[in-house]
Amino acid sequence: MCTLQDNLNWNTMPSPKELKFLSGLKAEILEFFELNDYRSYSLNQLHKAFAIRDRKTKEIYSDLVAKLIAENRLIKNEEGNVRFDNESFQVTGRVDHVNARFAFVIPEDGGKDIWVASADLNNAKDGDKVIVQARRPSEKRKNDRPEGEVVQILERRSVELVGVIQVTPHYSFLIPDSKKIYEDVYLPKFEIKDAKHLDKVIVEVTRWGTDGKKAEGRVIKVLGKAGENDTEMHSILAEYGLPYDFPEEVEKAAASILVQIPATEIKKRKDMRNVLTFTIDPIDAKDFDDAISYQKLKNGNTEIGVHIADVSHYVKPGSVLDIEAYKRATSVYLVDRVVPMLPEKLSNGLCSLRPNEDKLTFSAVFELDANDTIVKEWFGRTVIHSDRRFAYEQAQELIENDSDDSYVPVIRDLNRIAKSFRKNRFEHGSVNFETAEVRFELDEDGKPIGVYPRIRKDAHKLIEEFMLLANKRVAEFVYNKKKDEPRNTMVYRIHEAPDPEKLQVFSSFAKKFGYQVTTDPQHVSKSFNALMENIEGKGEEHVLQSLAVRTMSKARYSTDPVGHFGLAFPFYSHFTSPIRRYPDVMTHRLLQHYLDGGTPAERAPLEIQCKHSSDREKLASDAERASIKYKQVEYMSLHEPQIFDGIITGVTEFGIFVEIGETSCEGLVRMVDLNDDFYDLDKNNYRIVGKSNGRVFTFGDKVQVKVRDTNLAKRTIDLELVGMRSGLVGKFANNRSRKREAPRGGRVIPKGKERGRRTGRR
Repeated sequence: MCTLQDNLNWNTMPSPKELKFLSGLKAEILEFFELNDYRSYSLNQLHKAFAIRDRKTKEIYSDLVAKLIAENRLIKNEEGNVRFDNESFQVTGRVDHVNARFAFVIPEDGGKDIWVASADLNNAKDGDKVIVQARRPSEKRKNDRPEGEVVQILERRSVELVGVIQVTPHYSFLIPDSKKIYEDVYLPKFEIKDAKHLDKVIVEVTRWGTDGKKAEGRVIKVLGKAGENDTEMHSILAEYGLPYDFPEEVEKAAASILVQIPATEIKKRKDMRNVLTFTIDPIDAKDFDDAISYQKLKNGNTEIGVHIADVSHYVKPGSVLDIEAYKRATSVYLVDRVVPMLPEKLSNGLCSLRPNEDKLTFSAVFELDANDTIVKEWFGRTVIHSDRRFAYEQAQELIENDSDDSYVPVIRDLNRIAKSFRKNRFEHGSVNFETAEVRFELDEDGKPIGVYPRIRKDAHKLIEEFMLLANKRVAEFVYNKKKDEPRNTMVYRIHEAPDPEKLQVFSSFAKKFGYQVTTDPQHVSKSFNALMENIEGKGEEHVLQSLAVRTMSKARYSTDPVGHFGLAFPFYSHFTSPIRRYPDVMTHRLLQHYLDGGTPAERAPLEIQCKHSSDREKLASDAERASIKYKQVEYMSLHEPQIFDGIITGVTEFGIFVEIGETSCEGLVRMVDLNDDFYDLDKNNYRIVGKSNGRVFTFGDKVQVKVRDTNLAKRTIDLELVGMRSGLVGKFANNRSRKREAPRGGRVIPKGKERGRRTGRR
C-alpha cells in the first residue's frame, strides 16, 4: 500500500508547509463526515463528494481516512463504509419504521430512541431486532436524539408478510398491507400457488432484499379476494402475527378436561353458592370471567365478593394449554369476532361464569362498614353459582328507573359504593381519562350499517370500580405479606409518571387554548383532572384528551413495583380477567403460592413473561385498531356524497386531519385540495396559515367535510373541506389552480407533482 510520502513523492520528512496542507485536508475530511453524520460513505462516494478523479489524490484521501479511523475519529462498519464517530456506542433494540425516509430504533434498555435514515437500516424491517451503531448528538445539533446505523440484524419480526398479490404473465409481486413495509416482494411465477390477481395472500420471504434488489418470496396461503370481510379480518390478524386457529393438540387437550366438578375439589374451597351472585357484561359477551356477590351481614356490614374464573385450575404450568396461552398472551377483539387466548371449551364453557351453573373461582371478598370502609378482606379459591346474567343496558335500567325487580336495591347499593370508591380514588390522585370508543352495527355479511360512539354509564363504572379494587388489594396483599427483603415477587401492572419533556410539550399546547397544565410532578394528576373537567363538551375536548393520553407513559407488566401513576395506586396487578389475559393467570398462581406459604418466586423468568405479555398486548391493540379503521373506511365509502360536521384533530405539511363527530372516523384533507390559497405549516402553533388571505386552520376548529375518496387497502379516508365555523359552504370547493410567486423569505408549499414529492402522500 502506498503511503502519503510515496504519493507525494516525498523523500524526506514533510515540510511544515506540507504538514499544514495535510492537516487542513484532514480537517476538511473530518468536517465533511461530521456535517453528514447521519450516514456512512464508501471511499468511492467520498472521492465523488470531493470531485477527486486522479488515482494519486484518491490514495492521499484514502490514507487520511485510514489515519482518522486509527485515531477513532471515524469508524468503519461491516460493509467497509466509513462514518463520523461522535462518541459512538452500540445499542440493541427494535425497528419502528416511521416512514419511507427514516426509522427509530427503540432500545431494549429503555434509553432514548435512535434516529436511523432508511438508507442506513441495512435492510432491517419494521419490528426487527437489531444492533445499531449509535452516536450521541453533537453540540451543534438542536435536539438531543442520538442517530445511528444498523450494523446487525439479530432477529426478524417475521418472515411472513400479508398483502395483495399483483399477477403478470411472467412474474408476480406482493404489495404488503403493512404501512411500515415500503418495498414490494418479488414472487416467481411458480411460487404463487393458485393465487389470482388482487387476492390477499400470506407470503414467506425466502430472500431479503439488498441495495437495488427486491426481496423474494413464495405464497404460503391464499386468504381470499381482497375486500371480503373474512379475508380482511384474517389478513389483519396475519399482518400482526396473531393466530386465529388453535393447533390440533391444544384442542384435544381442552376436549379431554372433565366438565363435572369433582366433589373433592369443592371441599377444598370456600363454598359461596348460596350467596347472591350475578354477572354484568356486554350484551354480546360469551366469556364471563368476573362475577359480583352481595350480602348483608348480621353485624350490619356489607360483604361484597369479586369472583374471577379460576383458569389456573384447568391450565397447569408447562401444559400444552399453558404454552399456547402464553404464546398468545391475550385475546384479540376485532370488530366482528374474538380470537380467544384459550380454546372455546375453556373460554366460553368451563371457565365462563355462566348463570345457573356451579363454577370454580378465585375470589377477593371484602367486608365494608357503614362508611364504605374495608374492615376485613379475604383471598382464596371458591365455588360459586351465578344467579343471573345482566347486560350493561339491563343493569343501567335498574339504576335509572324504578322497578319491582328484586335486584334493584342490590344494584343501586353497589352503584353507590362504587361511586364512593371512585370519588376517593380521584381525591387521591387518579387521572380521569375517558377515551372515545366506537361500536359498529354489522349486517349478516359483516358490512357496517351503523357506527356509534360507545357511551360508558354507571353500570360500566360500577363493574370497573370493583375490578380495580380487587386488582389493587391483591397486589397490596402479596407485597405486604412478607415484610422483610426480598419481598414476594409479583406480576404488577405498572404505569410510570409522564416523561417531563412530553409533559412540557403538552403543557405548552394546552396553553394555546387558554388552559394551564402544571409540569410539577406532585400536582400533575390534579392538573390533568381539572383540564378534563374544563374542556368537557367544548370543541377542543377530543384533541386535548387524545394528546393528554399520548403524553402519558404506556402501562405494562413488570415484577418491579413502581406503582400505577394513572390510578394513583402504589401497588396494582391484573387479577380479574384470566380468560383473556395471561398475566392474570400468572397473578393467580403467584397469589395461591403465597397463600400456601411459599417463598419469593424467581424474578428473572417472570420478568421475561411480563415483557412478552406487554409486547403481545400491543400487537393485539394494534390489530384491534386496524380492524376498527377498516370498518370505519368501509362505512364511510358508502356515504361519499354526504356532508358531515367534523373537528380538526391534526395539522401537517401535507394536510389537515378531521374527525367526523357522528362516526368518530378520521380522514385527511390534503393540502393540494385547499385551492383557495397557498398554506404554510406553523409547527409551533399547531396550525396552517394562508399566505394571502391569512385564513387559519388549527386544532379544535369545527369544519364541514364530505368524503372525497376511500381506500380500503390502505385504510385511509380522503376528505374535502366544504365549510367551517362561519358556515361558508363551498368556500373551499374551488378546483382552480393558481400560479403564485413566493414572497421573499417565505416558503410556499408547492402544488402538483413537485408538492407530492416533497410532502408525500398519506
